[in-house]
Amino acid sequence: MILKQRLKLIAACFFFAAPTTAVCQTAAFMVSTPSTATGTNASVAAQLDVQDANNALSAQKFNDADLWQRVRRGFVMEELNSPLVLQQEQWYATRPDYIQRFVDRGSKYLHHIVEEVEKRGMPTEVALLPIIESAFNPQAFSRAKAAGMWQFIPSTGKHFGLKQDWMADNRRDVLLSTDAALDYLQKLYGMFNSWELAFAAYNCGEGCVARAILKNQKKGLPTDYLSLNLPPETRNYVPKLIAVKNIVLSPGSYGIELEAVENRPYFAKVAAPEKIDTSLAARLAEMPEGEFATLNPAFIRPVANSGTGYFLVPYEKAQTFRSNLDLYRSLNGPMVSWQTVNARRGESIDAIAKRHGMTASYLRATNGALKEKQGKLTAAATIMVPITAQVQIINATFDQKVALKAALPTVTDVPLTETKIAQLAIPAVNQLAKLDEAPAQITSVAAPTTETPAPPGAHRVQRGETLFSVSKRYGVAIDQIKIFNAMKTNSVQVGQSLLLNGISTAEASPPTAAELMRVSAPAKAGSRKPSTYTVRSGDTLYAIAIKFTVELDDLLRWNKLSAKSVLQPGNKIRVTL
Repeated sequence: MILKQRLKLIAACFFFAAPTTAVCQTAAFMVSTPSTATGTNASVAAQLDVQDANNALSAQKFNDADLWQRVRRGFVMEELNSPLVLQQEQWYATRPDYIQRFVDRGSKYLHHIVEEVEKRGMPTEVALLPIIESAFNPQAFSRAKAAGMWQFIPSTGKHFGLKQDWMADNRRDVLLSTDAALDYLQKLYGMFNSWELAFAAYNCGEGCVARAILKNQKKGLPTDYLSLNLPPETRNYVPKLIAVKNIVLSPGSYGIELEAVENRPYFAKVAAPEKIDTSLAARLAEMPEGEFATLNPAFIRPVANSGTGYFLVPYEKAQTFRSNLDLYRSLNGPMVSWQTVNARRGESIDAIAKRHGMTASYLRATNGALKEKQGKLTAAATIMVPITAQVQIINATFDQKVALKAALPTVTDVPLTETKIAQLAIPAVNQLAKLDEAPAQITSVAAPTTETPAPPGAHRVQRGETLFSVSKRYGVAIDQIKIFNAMKTNSVQVGQSLLLNGISTAEASPPTAAELMRVSAPAKAGSRKPSTYTVRSGDTLYAIAIKFTVELDDLLRWNKLSAKSVLQPGNKIRVTL
């Protein structure tokens, strides 16, 4: 009898694995078309055009503005009569800050997960599982080496097609890991015909649950979830999920104010270059690098080697990224400013970092855990280091892109094809080249094209505001605000009026030709540099050296610092003699 039960379980496993494999193969086919000469996956680009049209209608499936209401309607699991559920409800109810954190994180991903769950006819309790696994943190990493929002261990991730290598870990990819998790859960439900047991098996493995079932069958005991002798973590796992479900179902009953989540796509796919610095990709999307990483967490090095052929960006930034990438390419700017070098066993981390203009801490942060003892490598290693000249070229090209975009005529709702770029860019570049000779001919700078509603004409700086906070509030890039207001630095003063769309008003005039050139072109050899610089949050000595085109050693010597010195925001350092 026991042998028959074992055979049934194994047969069910193989039977239900077949359709999920087909799903994986279909998904793989969609992203496997070879790259074009420009390095962008044409197949992906075509799919993304269809995606944009579909996503515009997706929220109309339901009248609910709040996605949580849509989630509630999809609940199907019965109540779990266990004191463990009450304990977990009390734990969450006394931690509203924790709930707020997972709502804030989850608002980026929940709509996509709910869409995929509904497509497969699965209960929406499944969409809450990342709360239990990682609190919707796609960069989560556990002691058991599980990674990503759905917490796949390496072996299970590979089994479900999630590639893991030195450059990227697709267990952290938002779309791929979600597909893999749903495939796995469907397989588990097929094996056990119970969502409680499927979730338990997701936590401890199908073998763990199957052995517990067989043990109870041998003793003539029930085989439901509460009757099984499971590991302590697994016994609490499903009650946690049910507790979260109950709180989502009726947050007021627990004294919780559950913040609404918009029932619309948060992000969109955009076709990505084959290789590009993640920092450059974020700048092209006009979003902070940290926010770019939350949507594209699979990339674990500073260069995105996009095997998938796409990036995710906020839905309203999709056209911004495409247009900016087209403009940047029209200027023949490099995409990558990093290279790999081979380091020998016994080499000093400090020496390697100094040789490549980095601090040791920055080298470690960039390359992850290195095998070292007392600051020396205990094994040969491949290390990624910056190419200083490429960094400078990228920065100069990006500045030219910003100025070019500002100088282009405003074009709304028209994709920038290569022909269109040529038609628009050549006159604009010629005009920029003539600015020194005929500054009087330039009277205004057109507002850049975006898909988002135009911001107000101007903003008056309030106490505590920074250029970054104003940029984030109105969705206007810092570089654009600086162009519109002829600003040389990022400093703003309380009461200062900032133009936000480049349109001149009675109180503020547009940037002059000379001011535009100061932003659009690299500094000339004879131009003056500021003598000091005020350190801002996130600055490093290496980044400051690159910014002011000085040698790191000179920067350290002028300021009597070492490569291990820690900078604090507000510090003033000398950047030229």
